[in-house]
Amino acid sequence: MRFRKRAAVLSAAGLLAAAGITGCSGSLDTDAVVATVGGEDILLGVANFYARMQQGEYETYYASVLGTTGDEMWTQEYSENTTLEEETKNTILESLEDMYIISQHAEEYDIALTDDENDAIADAAAQFDEDNTSETKEAVSGYRKYVEKLLQLATIQTKMDSAMREGVDEEVSDEEAAQKGMEYAFFPYTTTDDDGNSVDLTDEEKEGIRAKAQAFADELGEGADSETAAEAAGVEVQVSTFDSESTSPNSDLIAAADALENEGDVTGIVETDNGIYVARLTSLLDREATDREKESIVEQRRQDQYDSLLEQWRNDADIQVDENVWDKVDFEEQGVTIITSPAEEGTSDGAEETAEDQEEGNNSDSEADSASDETDSSQ
Repeated sequence: MRFRKRAAVLSAAGLLAAAGITGCSGSLDTDAVVATVGGEDILLGVANFYARMQQGEYETYYASVLGTTGDEMWTQEYSENTTLEEETKNTILESLEDMYIISQHAEEYDIALTDDENDAIADAAAQFDEDNTSETKEAVSGYRKYVEKLLQLATIQTKMDSAMREGVDEEVSDEEAAQKGMEYAFFPYTTTDDDGNSVDLTDEEKEGIRAKAQAFADELGEGADSETAAEAAGVEVQVSTFDSESTSPNSDLIAAADALENEGDVTGIVETDNGIYVARLTSLLDREATDREKESIVEQRRQDQYDSLLEQWRNDADIQVDENVWDKVDFEEQGVTIITSPAEEGTSDGAEETAEDQEEGNNSDSEADSASDETDSSQ
């Protein structure tokens, strides 16, 4: 049986989302060095505070999607020999390393925090400090200097984001971005029974579907109106734009439609495991879709440049991680819950009670009065 102390934190408004954090308040050496990046130390206080904020997002918003609780989700297997906690912590630490690396290159882009930004950061950290008890701040390393450091890093990263993406070639030809247009219908190999359940067709019934699809394809080939022909066949016409790399709605359909040479050409029937597609090419170059693809290509170039720069900087930076220190940040032993609004009195004690209600539900009346003194057990 494992016992947890509980604490609740109301985050500073503005730069930090309002959040309540519940968890053990075990003492950490917050000035211990988790990692060294390019000669700059990442202190455990900064890493723990960042990790707890990220942890809260997972436990509050994703645990139910995974069909588990915040207490249990971290032991789930993510991949072979790796738990979700291990994978998440790896991602968090890498993200924090990236923040430090990016800030170390900010001067190259004439990026620096303004006086107003520094004032806003200081105000947010001060508000966080005022809103929370010493016990809750200890639980998440939510001390002013660590909150300020994290906000400084995040603000610089935001300002660097656009700067690192600038200067890419924004010229994209129609040929490179070309999107074709088609209209198509799908003849499924399933039907729906009286209870609303999907039922596979028999082989004999599938033959009837093939005949119906072929007749539809023949009508389109003869120039029939697609909507009229589809209504007669009991199917609906869908429209889509695509290129040779598209996979939706079906890769075989895309290949067949892409092979058509002239507007108005018809694919014939394209059989898949789930049914049959029939398509007619409506445009060799859809203007709107092509222009959207041009924007997407340019944005991808920007993203590729950002990723390339960051990868180069990571390779050039000397990064050393002290796993023994990082292991002290334990998600399984400490729960985190996001609270989006304070309790009636607006005090941190009220936030503790709210977080406690969300995390604990209807636990025994023998629990202590203060959230920071409460315990719960999990298997």
